[in-house]
Amino acid sequence: MKLNLKNPIVFFDLETTGVNINTDRIVEICYLKVHPNGNEESKTLRINPEMHIPEESSAIHGIYDADVADCPTFRMVAKNIARDIEGCDLAGFNSNRFDIPLLAEEFLRADVDIDMTKRKFIDVQVIFHKMEQRTLSAAYKFYCGRTLEDAHTAEADTRATYEVLMSQLDRYPELQNDMAFLAEISSYNRNVDFAGRMVYDDKGVEVFNFGKYKGESVSEVLKRDPGYYSWILNSDFTLNTKAMLTKIRLRELTAR
Repeated sequence: MKLNLKNPIVFFDLETTGVNINTDRIVEICYLKVHPNGNEESKTLRINPEMHIPEESSAIHGIYDADVADCPTFRMVAKNIARDIEGCDLAGFNSNRFDIPLLAEEFLRADVDIDMTKRKFIDVQVIFHKMEQRTLSAAYKFYCGRTLEDAHTAEADTRATYEVLMSQLDRYPELQNDMAFLAEISSYNRNVDFAGRMVYDDKGVEVFNFGKYKGESVSEVLKRDPGYYSWILNSDFTLNTKAMLTKIRLRELTAR
């Protein structure tokens, strides 16, 4: 099986200080770039998160403060990573809900301007959960017939994710070997922002996906309750959420 690619696709996995997209940081990133001709390139980077790695996180991925003390910060490698994934679709395991939003936050904090909205996002976990309901280790065992060694290391998880997707395409004839199709089936919602605080409704209108205005048009809420915009900007929302909300607000202001 060979992936039917129009653009290169980057399978990637992050090991982090925790699971809070707003406040946690990357400590390791591995990405496997697969080209349309089938050629592969892989890279693994340890990152100094500039904060303490909690013991409960280290217990999962095995990376401690001392392991990354002399490693570059994300800001130091951000432009190189952005260049490596430029023009590529992105794939991962639980990537739509965690890895992609967190990576986007890190790029914003590093002042690296990269437009990820035009990419196709393939979330192998979503495909797996829709088909079988399992974890990555179980998915690897189920689809590939092998035990996942070194689980929760970025390199092992990245390679396993790639192999699971290939096996899913072999196993399910209804899955099209097409990145647009896989991106569509990987998504539960049509997110406006990566964290899914705003989504598109059936008519393509941006609506809030949380709180007291859930399901209501973002532009209409901002007209009716302009203070809500300030509240979001001053609260614990991701930088990407704030940026997308600002983009909608500016669009509506210039349209008047």
